[in-house]
Amino acid sequence: MGRLFGTDGVRGLANADLTPELALAVARAAASVLADRDGTSRPVAVVGRDPRASGEMLEAAVVAGLASAGAEVLRAGVLPTPAIAHLTGRTEADLGVMISASHNPMPDNGIKLFSRGGHKLPDAVEAAIEQRIAGREGIDHRPTGAAIGRVRDLDGAAEDYTAHVLSALREPLRGLRVVVDCAHGAASRAAPEVYRRAGAQVHVIGGEPDGWNINDGIGSTHLGPLKEAVARYGADIGIAHDGDADRCLAVTAQGDVVDGDAILAICALALHESGNLTDDTVVATVMSNLGFHHTMRQAGIAVQTTAVGDRYVLEALHARGLSLGGEQSGHLVFLDWATTGDGLLTGLALLSRMSATGASLAELASVVHRLPQTLVNVPVTDRLAVAASDEVARAVNDVEAELGDTGRVLLRPSGTEQLVRVMVEAPTQEQADAVAARLAEVVAAEG
Repeated sequence: MGRLFGTDGVRGLANADLTPELALAVARAAASVLADRDGTSRPVAVVGRDPRASGEMLEAAVVAGLASAGAEVLRAGVLPTPAIAHLTGRTEADLGVMISASHNPMPDNGIKLFSRGGHKLPDAVEAAIEQRIAGREGIDHRPTGAAIGRVRDLDGAAEDYTAHVLSALREPLRGLRVVVDCAHGAASRAAPEVYRRAGAQVHVIGGEPDGWNINDGIGSTHLGPLKEAVARYGADIGIAHDGDADRCLAVTAQGDVVDGDAILAICALALHESGNLTDDTVVATVMSNLGFHHTMRQAGIAVQTTAVGDRYVLEALHARGLSLGGEQSGHLVFLDWATTGDGLLTGLALLSRMSATGASLAELASVVHRLPQTLVNVPVTDRLAVAASDEVARAVNDVEAELGDTGRVLLRPSGTEQLVRVMVEAPTQEQADAVAARLAEVVAAEG
């Protein structure tokens, strides 16, 4: 069996790659690995999903797998991924299961797992679950009679999560005009409710999920409709979530996109000023723009850099006991309030900062002077070999010497495809484009 878990759970084409049979096996194996009760009480699992049609089928399989392993199953229904993480912790469940493919198109789906407390799984635990599935060790035992797990709905789950997010509000929003794009996803009810109760005037797009329209030309990966809606309603800000609402991107009143780097900078500066940024350090990935690093350095904030992926951001936060980290894609983690990335917490923090300062989003985001960036994906035969080749290393060294402190190069193999990603930042877009093209030629020749 190949590796099931990617950078964020098990994901694939629903009913083809991710079948009900596989979902059931993952659930049973996860229960056997994560439920470490001493036998005095049955394991407990919280299950949620986004609204895509295949989620109904996969939820049934996951619930069946958990109950057949003897677990008590609490169905939370359609809620954001961070809500399931929160509820897993609040109910003191042994594990949480979120059925979602995040920002992927509707035909895909996925299974994200949380351990006790609502934490993402380390590699070793994922490997243990995969071994259980492959060898069927410990998952063929089937309780019978009264030992079979029971299933019930988790009453008040949505209100519990809403109240939790609102408890982080530092400044009432004082009537800020907000357009929220819910991507026809898991936050279609929760996000508008949170922003309204926080004091904003809210207009909603992408808030009518039908099972098929999730992420369909809308949401954080398709910002055109949000820009149009911000202009149409004369809004102060547009907020975009993805299908499972663990991301947040924003649009200014003028229609300019504010990415995760700028949002992370705005939130870091706010926490720094209030004395709540632990060790005056923020965690970001290697993809963060050099302009973000310059802004943090000027403010006296250190940046710890990780590999791409919110799981690596989380690992760094936990390792040093830090409070804030995030990615350019809009995954931000406020570790004082959540165990995983939470798009609604991020949106609320951004809006609260606007309200507290009286500044527009454009003014707040202007602290990051973003360097022009070019990203080229180069198809190759063996991504690892090409990325490690001496010829590529020499070309990268030459470019780094050329750019000096005015730019940077990041060359890395894709984690999922036979691609080498070439990213260049430079003082001008023309230079970034030219340098990236030169490096891409070298990579292609080696591939």
